[in-house]
Amino acid sequence: MDEFRPVPDALAYLLGSWRVARSVRDRASGAEGRFTGVTVFGALDEGGLLHEESGTFVWLGVPRPAERTLRFLPGPTPGTADVRFADDRPFHDLDLRTGRHIADHPCSADLYRGEFTVRDADHWRTVWRVAGPAKDLSLTTDYARLG
Repeated sequence: MDEFRPVPDALAYLLGSWRVARSVRDRASGAEGRFTGVTVFGALDEGGLLHEESGTFVWLGVPRPAERTLRFLPGPTPGTADVRFADDRPFHDLDLRTGRHIADHPCSADLYRGEFTVRDADHWRTVWRVAGPAKDLSLTTDYARLG
């Protein structure tokens, strides 16, 4: 059985810089890719964190620069977060108080289901499974705290 580390405050835990290693697998075609880079969770003036990820995504042997920005805002319950895209559209909720959380994000006819697990003070993982008529993907991301 996996052991998870409870996190009383998701935003406090995530604050800082993380090394990122993500594997992407298209379960329909068998194609695989990999992203490596850094994610920085920096404080927002209005509260919450700005998540800025940048690095290199290699797909079918071709490397490309890749980046994304998310906003992690205080959630409705103390210690939780409301994750939003850069344009403020809702993405998912996040509650790490047990060290593990499952979140869903419907995207058109596809469903993204994410599992978030905290291993220790400096390591956590997300596993997104995307299923639907347009996509059949598995994305596993490991985060290791820098500094």
